[in-house]
Amino acid sequence: MNPSGAPVLGMILKGYPRISETFISNEILLLETLGINLHLFSMRQPRETFTHERVRKIRARVVYLPETLLNPLPRLLYHNLILAAKRPAIYAAALKTAGRRFLRTRKSATLKHLFQAGYLANRLLPASGVTHLHAHFAHSPTSVAMFTSQLTGLPFSFTAHAKDIYTSDRRQLREKIGLSRFVVTCTEYNRRHLLDISDSHKTAIHRFYHGIDVAMFAGNHAKARNPGQPYRILTIARLTAKKGLPTVYRALKILWDRGVKLEHTLIGDGEDREKIRQLIENLGLGSVTRWLGTQPHNIVRDHYRSTDLFVLACEVASNGDRDGIPNVLVESMAMGVPVVATDISAIPELVQNGKTGLLAAAGRPDKLAEAMQRMLDDTEMRNRVVVAARALVVQEFDNRMLIKGLAQVFRNHAVGSRSQLNEHR
Repeated sequence: MNPSGAPVLGMILKGYPRISETFISNEILLLETLGINLHLFSMRQPRETFTHERVRKIRARVVYLPETLLNPLPRLLYHNLILAAKRPAIYAAALKTAGRRFLRTRKSATLKHLFQAGYLANRLLPASGVTHLHAHFAHSPTSVAMFTSQLTGLPFSFTAHAKDIYTSDRRQLREKIGLSRFVVTCTEYNRRHLLDISDSHKTAIHRFYHGIDVAMFAGNHAKARNPGQPYRILTIARLTAKKGLPTVYRALKILWDRGVKLEHTLIGDGEDREKIRQLIENLGLGSVTRWLGTQPHNIVRDHYRSTDLFVLACEVASNGDRDGIPNVLVESMAMGVPVVATDISAIPELVQNGKTGLLAAAGRPDKLAEAMQRMLDDTEMRNRVVVAARALVVQEFDNRMLIKGLAQVFRNHAVGSRSQLNEHR
């Protein structure tokens, strides 16, 4: 219960906390510092055994929803049946929505999301003080927020990121946009795409970059390191298809075969770990590659400080999945590390070719190797790029500035009264 009686923003998350979603934890902490009261509802337990120090500073209460329909089913059914008995017409309408969405996709998760919403509406929300629901990611969390909104009358909004946009059924996403109070997304590329999907421009779609703590990632940005062989090259990425790691390693192989001495460090983990390990061995790069797995911020910053070049080769996966603007690119640029990346999605909004970094065509190891070689060889360009990159990050990607804008959007839309929740009780 919120003893002050002040409005509370209920945030529905896919999982919390997650190392790979530090931008969400940063957002929550900064919103709290700006006076926004939050209550977190996570659909999954943490998957890592450690977390960033900043997560420990977050004061918001966290409640975990039942994750599956197996063991928790009696509990889910109990609260949904009570809700259906109290509000039969409203529950029937939500059930109809769920049925329509199931017929489109044939995904049983639709029923789970309705049941989770019923549990949230009947068991958790009444004593929470929540006056507005906001979901992070346009797929499962927003589905729960949408159904909960139907069941309670509370308004909802959501933040759409990357995979959740481009692998979602367009009809489902269009429906969510139309029903939401507003939508937030993290790139202009995404914003234009969502506007194209929407059949109504009545729902505002705001663009706020994720941003970083520019003070935390303050490196030597007056000029780039003066690299010498063996060049120290860094990649930080989840080991998944859209990160384009095979392209990175094939580009490194091209440079190695040309006689370029290098050392490559890979930080991250994911479902493709064995595939990537095998590729490294097949290419004969095992002796010059270090894979460190997932690491906390302090370790990551140490690697930025000792790196000559950061490289990331994002691409569009076969299922349409793609990145927005990976925060590791922003961090690298803030730390004074020259960046080479690929020209997909919103990456050119940050990495402006020849100005704040170099871009290569996705899926082209030869072009990536060419850009890496150029960045390592051209001292004048490298120094110019480092200064311009840091300036862009400070101007456009300072998360304290960005969160102030986001907080104002929440204040404009999410400050209501407890009567909103009580209307349907």
